[in-house]
Amino acid sequence: MNKRKSEIDVLFLPSFCSIAARKNDEIEKGLEAGRTLMVLSVIFDRGDSMIKENIKKILSDLPENVKLVGAAKTRTPEEMREAIDAGLGIIGENYVQEAESAWQAIGPCVKWHMIGHLQSNKARFAVRIFDMIETVDSMKLAAAIDRACRDIDKVMPVLIEINSGEEGQKAGVLPNDAIPLIKTMSELKNIRVMGLMTMGPFSGDPEDARPYFKRTRMLFDELKAMTIDGVEMKCLSMGMSNSYSVAIEEGANMVRIGTMIFGERGNK
Repeated sequence: MNKRKSEIDVLFLPSFCSIAARKNDEIEKGLEAGRTLMVLSVIFDRGDSMIKENIKKILSDLPENVKLVGAAKTRTPEEMREAIDAGLGIIGENYVQEAESAWQAIGPCVKWHMIGHLQSNKARFAVRIFDMIETVDSMKLAAAIDRACRDIDKVMPVLIEINSGEEGQKAGVLPNDAIPLIKTMSELKNIRVMGLMTMGPFSGDPEDARPYFKRTRMLFDELKAMTIDGVEMKCLSMGMSNSYSVAIEEGANMVRIGTMIFGERGNK
């Protein structure tokens, strides 16, 4: 009888050990998955906190008359919501297609600005999303926006993009051509010129941008003094993450900030 029992023990022991090993593996995998979720949760919370803290700090540093545009190129709706919850009132988008997706997720609880180059054939889509287009630089584009707005009974506030560095590869109207262009645009009924926007030549040193901000501000003041019918010089959009402080010193009352809010692109 003892011999028979020993034979049975030997027969079933490997199977029992195999089952136990599999169970241990499953338990370990479950624990590992739990630890991974905990790490991801911590990372998400840190990202969440970073965006909120960045918004609060920037808003506390900005003068009361300066509006913050959150430059949200390639950012997710979740990231945008965190910024909005922290007090961001304007989202800036570079592409119509990205803006459409983000708008569907977020809606009209925030203002939407077009801050990238807009092609004339995209105007009919853009006017349904944006509350302001900051990058108008030609009569062709202005006329396309005007037609698209007329079809939906809307008047679109626009800013005229100034190529303040007179760089051949950049969009924007040259400073000397801005006044005649704006006078012509003022005759359109479904757009309203509300001010100027400039990028300025890119440089790692914010001080390098100062002459271009100053030049744009002088043009802004000149246009404001002219009191052109249909034109209101209220918005001067200048400065980004590395240059907004200099832009404000030179008269900007709207700044476009991305990296300082959301972090470097790709580092989420």
